[in-house]
Amino acid sequence: MTTKLTLFDLDHTLIPLDSDYEWNVFTTTLGWHDPVEFNRQNDAFYAQYQAGILDIHEYVRFATSALCAQGAEKSEAAHAQFMKTVVQPAIRPQALSLVQQHRAAGDAVVIVTATNEFVTRPIASAFGVTELIAVNLARDPASGWFSGEIVGTPSFREGKVARVEQWLAARGLSWAEVESTFYSDSMNDLPLLEKVTHPVAANSEERLRAIAQDRGWRILELF
Repeated sequence: MTTKLTLFDLDHTLIPLDSDYEWNVFTTTLGWHDPVEFNRQNDAFYAQYQAGILDIHEYVRFATSALCAQGAEKSEAAHAQFMKTVVQPAIRPQALSLVQQHRAAGDAVVIVTATNEFVTRPIASAFGVTELIAVNLARDPASGWFSGEIVGTPSFREGKVARVEQWLAARGLSWAEVESTFYSDSMNDLPLLEKVTHPVAANSEERLRAIAQDRGWRILELF
């Protein structure tokens, strides 16, 4: 029997915001950054992401610098408040329903995101999804807390394909043995969209929508 695998991008696909960007905005309100300089750099990185030219290693060092400095206890407490005030109000019933439909159908459901694991694990849990492929953060051997570096292949652009292949291999599977669906809004996810059986352009940007229309891919306006 063919295993059915459903993959979801997270930001602007399942939730109508960029969780990494919003986390950085939120922690700025906590006084973790100089707001003017941090927002300038954050906006610049976000523009690079949208343009498809982001250096993911450089960005993760920047985005996790305050997280690393604040330590586990303060960071985890802040994230709980972030979930309550920013993420939970943004989760739409139709997104929860879509995920539940695939789970109820017996699909293996995985969220595949270019945002780091610290920010996204609680969000995946809010959708009832236990399988998360995110940017894995290295830990400092002395403190046991995050160091700002990336472990392994970052799940970004072509790296998403590599990470899904690793996930499949760990379960004794290959692309040929799964019927795969991937929902995404972003041109950055074109490599994985081109790899799966059923690509879905969800809430997509104009460039991806044009490609989806040209290739006859499903187009979904979830929000």
